[in-house]
Amino acid sequence: MHGMDAGPGTDLGGLGWYLGVWVTMMAAMMLPSVAPMVLVFSRVNRERARRGSAGAAPTWVFVAGYLIAWTAYGLVAYGLYRVAKDAAPHFLGWNRGGRYVAGGALVFTGLYELTPLKEVCLRHCRGPLHFVLGGWRDGQTGALRMGVEHGLYCVGCCWGLMVALFALGVMSLAWMAMIAAVIFVQKALPAGDRLAPVFAVAFVALGVWVAVSPGTVPGLHVPGHGAPAMHMGA
Repeated sequence: MHGMDAGPGTDLGGLGWYLGVWVTMMAAMMLPSVAPMVLVFSRVNRERARRGSAGAAPTWVFVAGYLIAWTAYGLVAYGLYRVAKDAAPHFLGWNRGGRYVAGGALVFTGLYELTPLKEVCLRHCRGPLHFVLGGWRDGQTGALRMGVEHGLYCVGCCWGLMVALFALGVMSLAWMAMIAAVIFVQKALPAGDRLAPVFAVAFVALGVWVAVSPGTVPGLHVPGHGAPAMHMGA
């Protein structure tokens, strides 16, 4: 458990430990927002089986494909973390350039919210019926491919938000909950797709705040400064 909730720059530990935690995190964080897609897949699958159509597959196969896509993202993130840590271990220290790297990552998250790729992927994630009916594939292999495909769209929609999570503290339950809430609002609420500019401004402002005065950011565990600040001026 070394490095748990250590704020920006949290040590990700060994690969096996990291993968176990990452997959568990993704399952917990994404379940609320991916539930509509899973329910539509399950309903269509049952209806096809009832009508005698061949190629029905358990819903868990679709979910496994979805998690495979996020596992691949996690592996890429881990590789980049290791490369950055080996290339510039001192610069990434919080007493040097660490706060600016974290702040810059949050600004990037905000800007990504306004990109066409984000818009396209979010539109896909908000239209489960269209995806399931238009891209149906039979059998367990087909269900797995559908899960991976949907997962890749989800990664395209949310990978910038995961960059924010790494910047704020990838093991922090509070920041996990905040990012999960943003994802749920965008994917599941009726007007969630219209809030991208609001979230963009919020993340850019948070990035500037982290770079300029990290000790005053509520809930941020500043490395080497004890517990997270719980109010302004802490």
